[in-house]
Amino acid sequence: MPETDYYAVLDVSPSATQSEIKRSYRRLARKYHPDLNQQARDQHIKLLNEAYKTLSDPARRATYDQQRLIDASRRKAAREALRQQQELAKQEPRMTWIEGIFGFIKELRRELREP
Repeated sequence: MPETDYYAVLDVSPSATQSEIKRSYRRLARKYHPDLNQQARDQHIKLLNEAYKTLSDPARRATYDQQRLIDASRRKAAREALRQQQELAKQEPRMTWIEGIFGFIKELRRELREP
């Protein structure tokens, strides 16, 4: 669900109160309203409205926060898995015990041939 960070869109912290969210929304809506700002994009005001709609409703906000936590933990797990893969790629390839025995025999033969 949360692809965009609604807290960043509204320029508030995740621990913001309802009044802080409302105040920030009104300030930004005035700033980016197409009637007051000729360079304002319609897409930005739509995103602002969506963020305010989600964060102003306590039930939606709780769902959004829970989804943010899930997404953050998934991203963290993916980064950790990628880091582990990179570490494994840096390591020397491991050989099986059969390859080790054959390598040992080759080295032993080579040593026996050389006086």
